[in-house]
Amino acid sequence: MNVIDYLDINRKNWDSRVPIHLQGYAIANFREDPNYISDVVRFDTALLPAISGLEGIHLQSHIGTDTLSLVRLGAKMTALDFSAPALTAASNLAMELGHNLEVVESDVYTATDKIARKFDFVYTGVGAICWLPDIQKWAEVVAGLLKPGGFLFIREGHPMLWSIGDSRPDGALAIELDYFEGQWYEENDESTYAGEGKLASPTNISFNHSLSEIFNALWQNGMSIKVFEEHSTVPYNPLGEEFVKLDGIDEWELAKNPRRLAASYTLIAYRNH
Repeated sequence: MNVIDYLDINRKNWDSRVPIHLQGYAIANFREDPNYISDVVRFDTALLPAISGLEGIHLQSHIGTDTLSLVRLGAKMTALDFSAPALTAASNLAMELGHNLEVVESDVYTATDKIARKFDFVYTGVGAICWLPDIQKWAEVVAGLLKPGGFLFIREGHPMLWSIGDSRPDGALAIELDYFEGQWYEENDESTYAGEGKLASPTNISFNHSLSEIFNALWQNGMSIKVFEEHSTVPYNPLGEEFVKLDGIDEWELAKNPRRLAASYTLIAYRNH
């Protein structure tokens, strides 16, 4: 599978998610409450450094609900995504809500070719780097987008979660997929994690990256990791009946003994001077 193959397949897949996600991303809450922020960003605020007055870029921003939540926390944001329909949706929502938002259509690996300036921080949300085949190249782009002393904030699905296949009849979790980078996985699923409807382009290609590969990629590109926290929860249901939704928060965890699995992690790394 070459670069053009996975990019084209995934772009079509994410283009087709836009109309469904516009119905499933709690857009009405943004319209009704000027202080509303997404559940994802609300979770992040426990560890997110103060961003008011800073200029940030959200990589793989999709329809921009998390990006606009960062705007509502006081940041000046740029949304970068490879899906033109997603960026149109983000722009329209920002305009409707009266927020300033710059959008850039680009895949992650060409971001520094499209954007010459540097940012105070790079934000990446859950379910992002799993669509990228090369974590070293990703870290190079992140470092290239940051000012000296600027930081990366990422919360992502844990690579152990990505390595789990279907559970066994006795409820045990079966590790069936590669933990380390190198393999790619094709999935055909007409549904999506938010909203109801069938995807016009159901095929997607995903990749896994181990924690050591992520850490080493950042270190080798001049970044210092300052915060790393693992969580038993993730903001969507990854394993069907094996996961349950928590009360009062849009987070899911294993129904039985959730402490046996790290479902997501938060990492903050600073670009060295």
